[in-house]
Amino acid sequence: MRRRQPLPTLWLMTDPRFGDGLLDAIRRLPLRSGVIFRHYNMDPSERHVLFRKVAHICRQRGHMLLLAGDARSASKWRADGFHQRSAGSRSLFHTAPVHNRRELAEARRTGVDAVLISPLFRTASHPDAPALGLMAFNRIAQQARGMAVIALGGISKGKAKMLYPKLIDGWAAIDAFRIKREN
Repeated sequence: MRRRQPLPTLWLMTDPRFGDGLLDAIRRLPLRSGVIFRHYNMDPSERHVLFRKVAHICRQRGHMLLLAGDARSASKWRADGFHQRSAGSRSLFHTAPVHNRRELAEARRTGVDAVLISPLFRTASHPDAPALGLMAFNRIAQQARGMAVIALGGISKGKAKMLYPKLIDGWAAIDAFRIKREN
């Protein structure tokens, strides 16, 4: 078994928009949530330093921590798994982004454990990307048998209640976990 705990139902996707609030956002997550560490555009050494800080909090809170990137880096950084479309180590938990049926078939071929199907709703991260909507999302999710399904894209706690629980194993977000500050 590649995971040390049940699959989290709640996932935070890291993003530079968290700014200095990222570590607090991770601390506020319910115990045993999931975190997918992205921060792609950082200097590699600074990214690794931030990852170690995130990892420390995740270990304290029992969170599953995945590195967005290849399996080799995830293993070297001591992540619980990795988030990427390509194949990798079978000893690490593996998630992949999926936006359509073709990408779902690719995820199945590479042996991923879970797919993040997105964008379900319009999202601030990709404002010009068309949203799948519930019907298209459900069609893709139904075809994901054998893989866990995590909904992503414009989801909040309220919108998560609209999802069909027999089709999904959890949901992920960025903005739902950010504290909105008034200027």
